[in-house]
Amino acid sequence: MELNKYIDHTLLKAVATEKEIEKLCEEAKEYGFYAICVNSCYVKKAKEYLNDLPGEDVKIASVIGFPLGAMSTESKVFETKDACRNGAGEIDMVINLGLLKDKKYDECLADIKAVVDAAKEYDSIVKVIIETCYLDKEEIVKACELSATAKAAFVKTSTGFGTGGANPEDVKLMRDTVGPEMGVKASGGIRDRKTALEMIEAGANRLGVSAGVEIVTEK
Repeated sequence: MELNKYIDHTLLKAVATEKEIEKLCEEAKEYGFYAICVNSCYVKKAKEYLNDLPGEDVKIASVIGFPLGAMSTESKVFETKDACRNGAGEIDMVINLGLLKDKKYDECLADIKAVVDAAKEYDSIVKVIIETCYLDKEEIVKACELSATAKAAFVKTSTGFGTGGANPEDVKLMRDTVGPEMGVKASGGIRDRKTALEMIEAGANRLGVSAGVEIVTEK
């Protein structure tokens, strides 16, 4: 198994510096990670760093509406287009959890679809962060169904900023709901190889981790 190819090498903390983003890009190239994942303000700079480094292609994912998902759809669309123009090939958006909790499914779907459609203009894909720590099983299933209806490419467990991260049970439920056609990304709290492999066994085909180097070099 090429575990490195499952990994979105991630740095999303509020105090991340440009120097740390540069290091993230260097590590992603060195270890052959599938992608990096950064806040939208750093997409353009990350693109420049990656273009200047030797090695195989590393994709850029940008988080949108992060970490709460509670801003307007129009704001998410603007941020999506800006990130895509600056070089993001993947968009990790946070759903509006309040709409989901209120069972305003049409509005929640519209929020997701607007971002999917905006990203599609730039041939970028969308991963929908459903923040499983705040959802019951029924809500997880519904969030996955809405994401599939909106034609997102992935559903994703967590921001890493909520009350909990990924767990194998939720990953399996997400995989069972979306089937084999859609991606499932596990993120939040994955800090060692054992946990990473448990998520993959449960059905994840992408991992969002900040400990990517430690995971792939673990003996």
